[in-house]
Amino acid sequence: MALEDVMNEHYRLVVLRLLNEVPGFKLNESILQDGLARYNLTISRDALRTQLHWLAEQQYVKVETVGQTLLASLTQRGLDVALGHAFAPGIKRPRPNL
Repeated sequence: MALEDVMNEHYRLVVLRLLNEVPGFKLNESILQDGLARYNLTISRDALRTQLHWLAEQQYVKVETVGQTLLASLTQRGLDVALGHAFAPGIKRPRPNL
């Protein structure tokens, strides 16, 4: 597996986990970018948007545009993956007891 694939899997898992941490399960792309940086996963805004759209295509999140900002909402399917209750190709599986 290429390093880029490994990084994509980590970005996607952390996005799902960040969305799970907040009431309402919804965050804008700016907060998600800061949250990823908290885990030493720096990402450009454009690359983050690509990840959010990928997650939306797979139905792990819903994405809406508010002004010029993307807003991501966690779906039940995304929650199951974030908690390790379901496996999703392309998303790193969380470790037990997280």
